[in-house]
Amino acid sequence: MKFQLLDHILECTPERIVAIKQVSLAEEYLADHFPGFPVLPGVMMVETLVQAARELLSARSDHRLVLGQVKALKFGQMVRPGESLQVEVTLTKVLEGDCYNCKGVGRVRRQSATSKDGPQDETAVSGRFTMRPICHTE
Repeated sequence: MKFQLLDHILECTPERIVAIKQVSLAEEYLADHFPGFPVLPGVMMVETLVQAARELLSARSDHRLVLGQVKALKFGQMVRPGESLQVEVTLTKVLEGDCYNCKGVGRVRRQSATSKDGPQDETAVSGRFTMRPICHTE
């Protein structure tokens, strides 16, 4: 099963991308995570960062890039149906072997009934990670 998690790309430069993942109750995996209290699973938050990084790095690499390593991963706020996860991925270093160090942060965007200033953004996921070419064995 393939999940395309990025709904919109808001900004994209050679060093940085900002994209949106809308969370809908129609997404199958929310029925089990958790029954009666659906939230976007942490692994899907990380996958959203990876997909944004793959889009960011697509012009730099002829290889399909996959997640290689994750460091300093932190989870904060939950993302519920009706909310969105805005991810920002920044390229921090180009490594040997077509590998790339990135920094990512995902912020939950929700409309607060008490806020007069519009959407409230709180960190849902953050960390550093490496993207590397997928290994093929022939």
